Amino acid sequence: MSAKQTEPVTVISLRELNLGTSEPQPRESKTFTVEEAVETIGFGRFHIALFLIMGSTGVAEAMEIMLIAVVSPVIRCEWQLENWQVALVTTMVFFGYMVFSILFGLLADRYGRWKILFISFLWGAYFSLLTSFSPSYIWFVFLRTMVGCGVSGHSQGLIIKTEFLPTKYRGYMLPLSQVFWLAGSLLIIGLASVVVPTIGWRWLIRIASIPGIILIMAFKFIPESARFNVSTGNTLAALATLERIAKMNRSVMPEGKLVEPILEKRGRFADLLDAKYLRTTLQIWVIWLGISFAYYGVILASAELLERDLVCGSQSESEVAVTVGVLEESQSPCYCHMFAPSDYRTMIISTIGEIALNPLNILGINFLGRRLSLSITMGCTALFFLLLNICTSSAGLIGFLFMLRALVAANFNTIYIYTAEVYPTMMRALGMGTSGSLCRIGAMVAPFISQ
Repeated sequence: MSAKQTEPVTVISLRELNLGTSEPQPRESKTFTVEEAVETIGFGRFHIALFLIMGSTGVAEAMEIMLIAVVSPVIRCEWQLENWQVALVTTMVFFGYMVFSILFGLLADRYGRWKILFISFLWGAYFSLLTSFSPSYIWFVFLRTMVGCGVSGHSQGLIIKTEFLPTKYRGYMLPLSQVFWLAGSLLIIGLASVVVPTIGWRWLIRIASIPGIILIMAFKFIPESARFNVSTGNTLAALATLERIAKMNRSVMPEGKLVEPILEKRGRFADLLDAKYLRTTLQIWVIWLGISFAYYGVILASAELLERDLVCGSQSESEVAVTVGVLEESQSPCYCHMFAPSDYRTMIISTIGEIALNPLNILGINFLGRRLSLSITMGCTALFFLLLNICTSSAGLIGFLFMLRALVAANFNTIYIYTAEVYPTMMRALGMGTSGSLCRIGAMVAPFISQ
C-alpha cells in the first residue's frame, strides 16, 4: 500500500521537473559562407554571361600571342632580321608577361581581381595599338614587351570564373573556355592571310586590338569576386553580389547571415613556400614550365617548319643546292620566305586540334581526376613530340601537329583548374600569377629552340 501511495507523488514531481525545463532556449542564428551560397544558388543565366564575357578574354589573349607567329616572316624581311632577332621578339613578350604576372597576382589578392583585369586590358590595348606605329625593330620589341605585361593580367578572368562557378560545373565549363582561345587563334590566322598580303602587318595589329577594346566596355557587367570582398571584410558588397546572382538565376539565397573570417594577410609570397604548400607549389611550377614550353614550342616550331619548308622530302637536293647558292651569293642574314595560302591552311588545321580532345579532356577531369588526367595527356604529349622527328609527308606533319596542339591544350585546361582550386582565396591570384610567371620561362626558351 505504501508503494501505491508514493507513486503519484513521483509522477507529479517528474511533471513539474519537465515543466521547469521546457522554457524556450535561445536558438543560434543560421550562417553561411560564400562557398555555400555559390553552391545553393547553382548554375544559371549569370554564369552563362560570365562564361561568355570572361571566356572572351581568351580571344584577345590568343590574338596577341599568336600575332607574333604570323607576323614574324614579314618583320624578318622588312628589317632584315637574323634568327636570334626574330626569336628575341617572342622572348621579350613572355619576359614582360613573366614579370607582371607576379606583380598583378600580388595586386589582385590585395585590391581585387576585377580592377587588375580591367587595368590589364587597358594596358594591353593601348600598347598593342602603339606597336602598329613602330618605326624600327627596337621599338617593335619594346612595345610588344609592354603588350606582354598587359596580357599577363588576363588570368584574373579565369580566377573570377572559378570563384563564381559551383564546384561540379568547373570541370565542364573551364575546359570549354578553350573554344575562345581557338576562336582567337583562328581569327588572327585568317585575318593575317587576308590583311598582310594586301594592306600590311601594321593594319593586322590594329584590327587585332579591337576585341580587347570591346571587352573593356563589357567588363561593367561583371562584378568583383564575392570571395575576395568577404575576405577583405566587405561583406555587404559580397552579399549584394550574391543576391544579384541569385536574382539573375531565379534562385534563392541560403538562410542566415553571411559570415566568413577576414583575412588580414593576403597575397604574401611567403605563403606559397610555407610548409603546407611548398611541395604543391614546387610541383605546380615545374608542370607549368614544362606545359608552356611544349605549347609555345609546338606553335613556334610549326611556324618555322612552314616558313622554311622543312617537311621531309619536300625539296630535292638540287633545289636545296640552288637555294643555298643564292643565299651565299647574296650573303643576306635574312631568310625571306613569306607564308603561302597553303601554309595558313596548315596552321588553321593544326590550331583546330586544340579542341579535338576537349570532350575526352572534360570526361578525364571529372571522372579520373585532375592529376591522373594531366599525367595521361602529358605522357601522350611527349610521345607525339618524339613522333614529330619521324621523316614524313606534309599530311603526316599536319597530323602530328594536330594531335600535339590537342594534347598541349588539354594540359593547359587541366593545370589551370587544378591551380585555381588548390590554393585558398587569400593566395589564389598570387598562386596563379607565379605559376603563370614560371610558365613564361618555358615560353621564353621555346623561340630559340624552335629557331
